[in-house]
Formats: sequence, C-alpha cells, structure tokens
Amino acid sequence: MSAKLFQSIILQVKNNLSRDLGILDANGVVVACSDLRRIGNIDYQGVEFLNNPNSIHYESSYEKVTDEYGSLKNIVFVSGSDDKSKELAILLCASISSINTLYDNKYDKTTFVKNILLDNVLPGDIYIKSNELNFGSQSSKVVYLLRQNTNIDTNITDVVAEFLKTSDKHFLIHINERDLAIVYDVEKGTTEVEVQKTAENMLKALEAKVTSKVIIGYGSVYNSLEDISKSFKESQIAIEVGEVFDTDKTIVGFENLGVGRLIYQLPTTLCRMFLGEVFKKGSIDSLDDETLSTIKAFFENNLNVSETSRKLFVHRNTLVYRLEKIRKITGLDLREFDHAIVFKVALMVRKYLDARDSEKILF
Repeated sequence: MSAKLFQSIILQVKNNLSRDLGILDANGVVVACSDLRRIGNIDYQGVEFLNNPNSIHYESSYEKVTDEYGSLKNIVFVSGSDDKSKELAILLCASISSINTLYDNKYDKTTFVKNILLDNVLPGDIYIKSNELNFGSQSSKVVYLLRQNTNIDTNITDVVAEFLKTSDKHFLIHINERDLAIVYDVEKGTTEVEVQKTAENMLKALEAKVTSKVIIGYGSVYNSLEDISKSFKESQIAIEVGEVFDTDKTIVGFENLGVGRLIYQLPTTLCRMFLGEVFKKGSIDSLDDETLSTIKAFFENNLNVSETSRKLFVHRNTLVYRLEKIRKITGLDLREFDHAIVFKVALMVRKYLDARDSEKILF
C-alpha cells in the first residue's frame, strides 16, 4: 500500500490521540508518522522488536502487521509502553491489517482484469478466478481507452482516479506509456448515448487539469466479464480509426465509426487494388488542392450544387466547371449518387493508406 495512504490514515487517527504513532515497513523504515520529521528514518527499536518482541525496554508499543499467510507486511507503533499505548497499538494494527487486505484484494482484482484485457487468462480460468475474488456478475461493463500525445503523467491518473471514486467497481489500468484503460461498471441496459455522456464528463474533468491532448475511445457494453477484452479491443480500434478519419474528434465510439471501421480492417493490398480499379482513367493524385477542397465542400453540403457554391463563394457555373473537370480526370461524376459514394470511399481509402505509409516511416 502507498505511503501516501498510510500517512493519511495516521493523520486522521492522530487527531483523536495525544500520542505519536506511525507505521514502519518490513525493514524498520518509517513510512508514515504523526511526527513528520521521522519519516524516512530507521526506527532501530522497531527493528529490534522483530527479533525480541517481548522486551520491556522499548519507548513505544509495537505490533506486527501480517498477511493471511503470516508474512510480515508492516510494523505499527504508538509512543509509550503503558497499557493504554499497547491497546492503541493493537487497534492500529488491526485497522492497518484490514486496510492492507482490502488494498491487496483490489490490487489482485485490477491485475486480474488487466490480464483479461490483454488476453493473458484462459476463458475457463476467468470464471474460476472471478469466483475466488468475489466478482459480482450482475453489472455490465464498458472499456474506455485514454490516449495522451505524450507519456502518461501522474496528473492524468489522479484526475481519472478522482472521477472514478464514486464506485469501487471501476478499474483504472495502465496499458503502456501513453494509454490508460478504464473498465467502467454500468447498469444493464445502458445505452450508447449514456456511455458517450460519461466520456464527455470524463474529458471535461481532464481538460480542466491536464494540459496535453487526450483522446478517449470506447467500446461496446458487455454483460460478461470475459467480454471486456472485446470492449477493450474496440476502444483501441475506435482511437486508431479516429486518428485517421476523424482527426478533430477527441471522443470516438466504436459503434459510430461507420465506413472508416470497415476500411481500417481491409488489407492494404486490397485497398491499393480498389484505388487502381476506381481511378483507371486518371489518378486521384493528379487532383490539385483547390479541386480536393471543392470535393470536400461538395460532400459536406450533401451534393447540393447551389449550397456548395454559396459556401465556397464561387459562381454556380464555376462549381459546375470544376465538377466537370473532375469527371474528365477520374471518370466519376460527383453529381451522380453512385459515383459520389465510390469517390468518397476512395478518398477515405487513400487517407488510410497514407496513414499506414507514415507509420512505416516512423517505425
């Protein structure tokens, strides 16, 4: 358990006592104490207590904190060797022992959940281990994945931990240097809109205290503990597809990826073949920036010539001329719905291939 948590407990207890008290690690180093000057120093009487617990010459009353197997975890002490100090030391020992058990149980559950996410647990073992750890099976879960553009710092972890403190059923898991996964407990029947709303609230809390950019991807809601690995993979895909096709979005849901999700799962060889077949007459790379901007605006305005020309501040005939130029180069008339669909998908495929090529350059 962290020294920070130990210190918080000691200070709370100190408010109701007139004695100094503290906690040592297994080597006798003071990790928490009501007298802050002693933190980090070795308590030699505490070390001696381990070898001779029945000595009557100690200035403080000591008690060993052990785990369920009898292994030493900590030593607690209360100043004074009178009966009252000994009683307080016993009570403090019992409190720390209980807190250690709860903390270790939580740690074991977190490790177990992380192993499920990363497919390090056999499906049959999941049910056995979940019963050992007293996992409830009544709730559903969804996985959120938080990705920073820099390495994860303690600040983002603290903000998320504060956000999740309303329930001990949520799990915060470090995946790597940039990714932080949250296995979020929800009620059965929770909708995608509600999952999105939670992501928005989480991002709002992060933006208030974290300076680096954070993208949140989330998967689907699943009722089985075994299926949280699916939700985790979906959250990864959501972020990766979003980084290619929706670069302006900071929250991306797996169920809202649309055609981008399909393209992302296609082999690059098939994508290149598709582009070659679509643009037999002329390459898409032969289109200049002005033409590409025109195409983008035309799609954004639902293939409406009048509305697009108004948004681009050009005459209608100028826009028609540009569209005709595109038809002559590519063989596709964007004013025809079927041609427009093919062209839109082709642009997304090219964007996907460009992203994959840039990844090869980086790595």
